[in-house]
Amino acid sequence: MAASPTSNSSASTTSMSLLQRQSSKNADTVSVCSTTSAFSTCPDRHGFYGGNQFSEKPKKESLTREQIIAREKKWIHMTSHWSEYMNTNYKKVRERCRKGIPDALRQKAWFLLTGANHLMGKFPDWYQHLLEEPGNPQIIDEIRKDQHRQFPHHEMFIDDDKPGQKELFNVLKAYSVYNPTVGYCQAQAPIAAFLLMQLPSEQAFWCFVAICDKYLENYFTPGLEMLQRDAGMLNRLLKKTSPAAYRHLQKHNVDPLLYMTDWFLCAMTRTLPWDTLLRVWDCFLCEGVRIFFKVALVIIGATLGPQKVRAQCNGLCETLAVLRSPPKKFLEEDFIMHHIFRLNITIEDFHREHKKQEMLHRKAKLEQQKATQQQQNGGGSSNGPGRST
Repeated sequence: MAASPTSNSSASTTSMSLLQRQSSKNADTVSVCSTTSAFSTCPDRHGFYGGNQFSEKPKKESLTREQIIAREKKWIHMTSHWSEYMNTNYKKVRERCRKGIPDALRQKAWFLLTGANHLMGKFPDWYQHLLEEPGNPQIIDEIRKDQHRQFPHHEMFIDDDKPGQKELFNVLKAYSVYNPTVGYCQAQAPIAAFLLMQLPSEQAFWCFVAICDKYLENYFTPGLEMLQRDAGMLNRLLKKTSPAAYRHLQKHNVDPLLYMTDWFLCAMTRTLPWDTLLRVWDCFLCEGVRIFFKVALVIIGATLGPQKVRAQCNGLCETLAVLRSPPKKFLEEDFIMHHIFRLNITIEDFHREHKKQEMLHRKAKLEQQKATQQQQNGGGSSNGPGRST
């Protein structure tokens, strides 16, 4: 299930099927939003014409207009005094992120939360310089193959001639030049596309740099060692939060990498409904990757929690089918946001399990190096001094 940053990668990213655009039966009704299971004649509030992320119903706003305006004013003040809040009152920033960043302030807030503003200030005009570089031809080819697959039902990416596809190519290509060690991994594409829906291309690029190099550091390097460690960590945390689900997965030998790879590598962009995804990312950019752990723990616990469901999942394949397509009610914004901050785990639990996984990783690496050394020594004895190197 691991993905590598080159063309022969086996990334476990979920590919969405490309549905054909349906024309209106009556030209006189083109201004009316008629929705089918595959396509709508006008976009939803997030810009989707169809697909899994399409929102058929308007969002039920729980706040009054006065409350929305009051919240926006608080965010305007906070973003205008950002360094002061982050240095002396981070808890207030976290509290407000958990409540949800107002739509009107999300672009600015994400830009500040990621520290992309500092990167952009430190390297002015660097984005344009990266775009002018030729780049790695193999990676360029891979990006071109993947760019049309990202959210093909969204108004930014629905056609090849839309600006979104060009901007997506530019962001991914620029990053591959900026960080050639990572280059490009297929799972990065939906993240970049998601950011472009929220921010102008240059700001999106620097946010993308921060996410790949800081928030999800070492997630996209060859071998995906960090993801493997986090899979072990998720398993250990699940044992505490949902013992019954944990025992079921152990019983049927369900490796966490079989279901969580897409969740973590694509930063939940292929997993959650759009309203939920925005709220989760508000918290992720403030608190880090442990938010994804919490979302994953809630999904697994809710999906495999009922004994009736576990009884029906009497094997690995059945269990994976349920985890890869959990009931929609468990992915809704209110359900996820209510439960992720009510899990019986603490920051100390995260730190403790992280240290355990680090120790296990170091031990496994030493054993691997030892075995490799023994193999090389044995090979040297049998092949003699004439062995090519």
